[in-house]
Formats: sequence, structure tokens, C-alpha cells
Amino acid sequence: MSLLFTPRAVGPLTLKNRIVVAPMCMYSAVEGVPQPWHAQHIGRLALSGAGLVVIEATGVEPAGRISWADTGLWNDEQEAAFARIIRDIRTYSDTPIGIQLAHAGRKASTNPPWIDRGGPAPADKAWETFSASAQAFKADWHTPTALDQAGMDRVVEAFVDSAQRADRAGFDLVELHAAHGYLLTQFLSPLSNERTDEFGGSLENRMRFPLRVAQALRDAWPRTKALGVRFNGSDWTEGGITPDEAAAFGHALDAMGYDYLHLTSGGNVATARIPGDQPNYQVAFAEAVKAATPEANVMAVGMIVTPQQAEDLLVQGKADLIALARAVLDDPNWGHHAAVALGQPEGLPVQYERAGAAHWPGYATARALADGSVAA
Repeated sequence: MSLLFTPRAVGPLTLKNRIVVAPMCMYSAVEGVPQPWHAQHIGRLALSGAGLVVIEATGVEPAGRISWADTGLWNDEQEAAFARIIRDIRTYSDTPIGIQLAHAGRKASTNPPWIDRGGPAPADKAWETFSASAQAFKADWHTPTALDQAGMDRVVEAFVDSAQRADRAGFDLVELHAAHGYLLTQFLSPLSNERTDEFGGSLENRMRFPLRVAQALRDAWPRTKALGVRFNGSDWTEGGITPDEAAAFGHALDAMGYDYLHLTSGGNVATARIPGDQPNYQVAFAEAVKAATPEANVMAVGMIVTPQQAEDLLVQGKADLIALARAVLDDPNWGHHAAVALGQPEGLPVQYERAGAAHWPGYATARALADGSVAA
């Protein structure tokens, strides 16, 4: 039996396999409301063969969106739109669907990446941004307002409200976004947190506000549903977050009752050199957290492309779950193809079975063309 296709308990949720579709921003919402694009996109992922799908970073307040085209979950219209999408998916797929709740902090108020390379939004679309310190992400970006106590209280309440909306909308899981240079990372990293109060300086102080948000979310989210967190193992810059600090943060979250720890990196320093073209380039961070908290469910991500690569990481004990992003955009049937490659039942919807390995003579040729082992 392939380990990748062995079920895994994630809190109260049992995944049919260890494949997770990681959150990927679509930059296609209108005033935070998901559109028909999101309906087809999420529905497509729900048929991918993955054990879990987590949809994109969703702002908990208007100022928390990365761009003006991001999804949000702070009002009734957004909640109703997400509820419709989940309700429709449940007519054809039982794949668990999660949502990543996020606040972009100083990296908010931008364009989608295909407009001006995702730089600061024009004046008519821009808004005030917030961070741990009044330090801009780049020299030519807006300077954020350092959050005071009232601002931190507002953000905590926004996460709680969005979690309650996610529950009513029918999501099976929430993932707290504490990675990629967004607000909670800005508190965690000494490179972006210059505070001299109880929220800056030592690791204990830098973790204080992120852990407050995490605890409020843990208290608000039903124990009958799963709760995870994504956070950085490195800033890829000297003086930034270290794997040891990430392990300490992960250990605290596991003790708080988080059901999985999802390790990623980068995004907090604009000039960082990240080896994103290297296979498994972030796996060491998951491995460090797993070693520090062996009982935790740890998720690895980062240039994991092939089924055997994913299988090997699980067999070696470096992670318990494997997250994929662009690999699934490239091949929306990645999970089904991985099952065949690892000798497991393909698991296609019955409507698609005639295109599977057991029924279609062209399957082997199609896969060979896709992986480049034969020329067209």
C-alpha cells in the first residue's frame, strides 16, 4: 500500500489520502466576493483526487486583502457566495474543502500580479495598510501603520468573525495564514518587527500576537472540524526566522490544539534569494518541525512534483502530508495519475472512468507525452 494513499486523521477529519491542494490566490474576486471563476476552479480541484483542498488566502477584513481582487469573508454577500459554491460541490464531490484565513498586513493594497507585477494599487483602489512596525516592504511601497492595541484587537475580532462565517458557509477546515510575509509573519520575523514593547524583541514576544490570533481562532472554530496553520521555516535572509524558531512556534500551536502544521518559507524580504527551482527546497523546514513535535501532523510543500517524490518524503518520515499547488494547476488530475503511478485504484469520477488507465488505450501515451518521456 502506498503511504501517499493511506488515509490520515487530521483532528476530527479523516483524509482519504495524504495529498493536499495548497491555497493559491486567483485574484478574481469582486469586492471580496468569489465569482464564477472560483466556482469552476474549486470544483475542478474537488475532483482532482486530492484528500483535501484548501482554497486561497481570504481577507478577514477589507484591509487584510493582498490585492483589490482578493476574496474576503467579512460580510454576508461573501459568506453566501462561498456557501453556494460549497453546496454545489457537495452534489458531486465529498472531498473536504478548507479555506485559508489571512491578513496581508504591509503587503496589502496591491494589484493582481499580472498588473504592474503586483505592485502597489493605484490611488483609487488603495487603502491604509498595517504591520508590526512602520516599515515598508519595498522602498517604493506604502509605509504601513504599526498596529496599536486597538488595531490588534480589531484584527483578532476579524479572524473570529471570518471563522464563524466559514463555519456557516460549510467549510470543513480553516487554515490560519502565518506565512509568506503577511501580517502574522511580520510580527514573527525580527527583520520586519522592530517593536520595543511586549510584541517585539525576543522570540517569545514576537510570537505573542500571532499566538493570540491563533488562540482566538482555536476558540472560535468548532472542534468537530479541522484547524491548521501555515507558517514560515525561513526568511532566506540572515537575521530572519530560523528553523529552530519555526519549530518552537509549531510546538506552541500543536499544544494549542491545531490539527496540522504546514511549513513553507519566504515572502517577507523582497531581496531574498529563494531556491524555488530546486526539488524539495522547503522540506527541511517540515522535517525540523516534525523532529521537534513528532506527534504533530506536519505538511511539506515546495517543488514536490512527482508521485514517487511525494511517496519518498512520507516513507522517510519527513512529513505526514504533501501539499501541491502549481503541479495541480498544471495537471488537475494529479491525484488520479499519482494513484496509477503508485499502483493504487485510480478513483476517477464514474463519468470520467472511460478516460482512465483501465479503460482507455491512449492513457499510457497521454502520460508519456505529458512527462516528456516520448516526443509528439
